[in-house]
Amino acid sequence: MTRGKTEAAAFWFTRPLVHAARSAFLVAAAVAAVLLTTLVRTGIAQAGPYERTFHQPKSAVEKALKDLQPAMGGRLPVLDGFALTGDHPLNRYQRAYYQSAVQVSSIASGGSVVRVSTKVTAWYADSTPSRSGYQLLTSNGRIESDLLDQLSDLLATSAGATNSGATNAGAKNSGATNSGGSSSGRSREGFAVSAPPAASTKRPATPEKGVANLGVAEPAISAPMPQLPETGRTLSSPSEQGLSSQQLAETKNSQSKAADQPAASLQAEAASLEEVLKNQTHPKNLVAIKKTGTPVVASPSLEAKTLFLATAHDEFEMLDFNENWVHVRISGLSRGWIWRTSLEMPEGISDVPLASTKAAPVAVDLFLVSREETAPFPGDWDPLRGKNVKIISVQKIQENEENSGAQAKLEFARSLLDKDYAELAAKSQELAGVVLMFDSVDGGMIAITMPTIQQWKAGKLTDAALWHRCYFDPPETFSVSSLAGSSPAGTH
Repeated sequence: MTRGKTEAAAFWFTRPLVHAARSAFLVAAAVAAVLLTTLVRTGIAQAGPYERTFHQPKSAVEKALKDLQPAMGGRLPVLDGFALTGDHPLNRYQRAYYQSAVQVSSIASGGSVVRVSTKVTAWYADSTPSRSGYQLLTSNGRIESDLLDQLSDLLATSAGATNSGATNAGAKNSGATNSGGSSSGRSREGFAVSAPPAASTKRPATPEKGVANLGVAEPAISAPMPQLPETGRTLSSPSEQGLSSQQLAETKNSQSKAADQPAASLQAEAASLEEVLKNQTHPKNLVAIKKTGTPVVASPSLEAKTLFLATAHDEFEMLDFNENWVHVRISGLSRGWIWRTSLEMPEGISDVPLASTKAAPVAVDLFLVSREETAPFPGDWDPLRGKNVKIISVQKIQENEENSGAQAKLEFARSLLDKDYAELAAKSQELAGVVLMFDSVDGGMIAITMPTIQQWKAGKLTDAALWHRCYFDPPETFSVSSLAGSSPAGTH
């Protein structure tokens, strides 16, 4: 009875300890799982440099890497298979580029360790334009591995060529040694052969020796022969020399023809592949941004909403264009318009509108400044409302001038701001902006703030970006969105 009570007491005493141990084990397992997951994700996200050890010294590896320099950077056709998926799907990125950095270190055995790290950048196109921009992605290691494989192949090829050259040199030295040994004694045919004299000493022929050798058979061609002192050729009969020269010439001709034919076909195939690759990687209907800060707007109008500011060298597919605007595809179904002079147009299409290349009057010859004054802003525009501005009144020189439309007014305004900038900058503390009043039947008003003028003069804004920050009243007076003369350049 006492024993049963003791066992029951022990059971109830140890039961809480078992539960506590089990709970502690479960908590420790959960913490370990969380830490392991965090370490794995961190390792993937940081994807450090990839490295490989080579037997070649550092100098040889660096020399080979110079030949691989073109493969260390460029544009990626797609991101899938080259970068890890991050915060956004890979299909939301465009214009992907990569740049690899290589570090070579020597090791104690005389070889080298090569470490490769790659940065992948791409333009992220967000549904909200303000969130779009270039982002840094993490390489999945394929680019690094490919570069290390190319380096291995190149080093192996170089090593093979070096060993082949060393083998050929050894064979030549061996032949020279055997020839020298034969000249110091007697040949296998049993006749005496003296060592060749120095190249600067000519040995006169002796008739006695010639007569003595008439009855002796000529040595076999396969025997090692002494070198002639001046020409370096082996001794043989005239018939053998003629036959060897003919055979050598025929062999060289056949080898040359055989080598030329594959080379010509390979060159033609390479040229064809280069043309195909060029057409695939760079379509002929792409336009490129000339300057960073160029606005991409929602419609072909100076009053249109700015979708985003493009960066220099950004490329877009051209859908259509007219005298002043180019219609582009941003991504997917997203479209936009860019001022034509802000773009590098495809081959065969001028960046400058054809209308401006005609012999038309210069804008400064169409208008003149009639009056200037400082007064409060006369319009209803928030940036200048109630502030002092410089008001410049402009008149046409000839009222019936047909070339004094919206484009001419913008050109005159641009030239006036450029010419008077020094004076305007000196009064930037008292002037909030500039207003140009065109006093004519088809006149209007252009207003612009001083900070915008300063950014434009500093080169931070293009002409197109300048106009998109202006106030036009009425807007239709300065509209340059006419589609007259537009030319199709792609599929809408």
